[in-house]
Amino acid sequence: MSKNDPTLLWERPEPQPRPAPVALSRESIVRVAIERADAEGLAAVTLRSVAGALGAGPMRLYGYLKTKDELLALMVDAVYSEMLTEGDAAAGSWRAQVTALAQAMRQAALRHPWFVALLGGRPHQGPNALAFLEAMLAAVGNAPQLEGIDAIFQATKLVNAYILGTVRDEAAEAIAVQESGLTKAEWQSASWPYLERMIATGRFPMIAKVVRDVDHLSPEIVFIRGLDCVLNGIAGPGVG
Repeated sequence: MSKNDPTLLWERPEPQPRPAPVALSRESIVRVAIERADAEGLAAVTLRSVAGALGAGPMRLYGYLKTKDELLALMVDAVYSEMLTEGDAAAGSWRAQVTALAQAMRQAALRHPWFVALLGGRPHQGPNALAFLEAMLAAVGNAPQLEGIDAIFQATKLVNAYILGTVRDEAAEAIAVQESGLTKAEWQSASWPYLERMIATGRFPMIAKVVRDVDHLSPEIVFIRGLDCVLNGIAGPGVG
């Protein structure tokens, strides 16, 4: 296979497996790459490091993919496969269907922190990513107030924007805590004196109100409540 082959990754057949020196497949390559990313982050994922973990030379991987970007695309699509399994939305109301898919994406992002960094970038066109989008469009499309594909498409974009924004916020805090070398409680305690001084200036009355009065619920409950707000807007007044 030439590296200049214009065929899309998703339509390009992989080589027949060779028994020696090490049997490879796109599935095995992606599995090892995901394991490395989960353990050490995306920076640890290179064609050389993945090949080494598989006991193969880096050049052998070029028979299965052309670039690291293609490897990342395969990793992303593998995570979408997990989301489809967990977010089976075949039954229930349209809201239950959307919620199941949304929760599946959040859980995937929690399991694979690197996945968040690859969301919202290039369009995801792998077969599992397309299947997930199809499922979300179908679920949102069952909302009784939506008429026409334009309304369904815009509402789906709104739902996806909420999910993406929320999981990015959760991931950003988790990364900050991890990089600090502290526990979450220690990190919050270390950050509090600065925030307290800023609130004392009187310039941030709404932030002060949030700190003082907001219910400090679990991230899971906050996620669902926020999603409910989005779905209430899609449903319209008096419609569920």
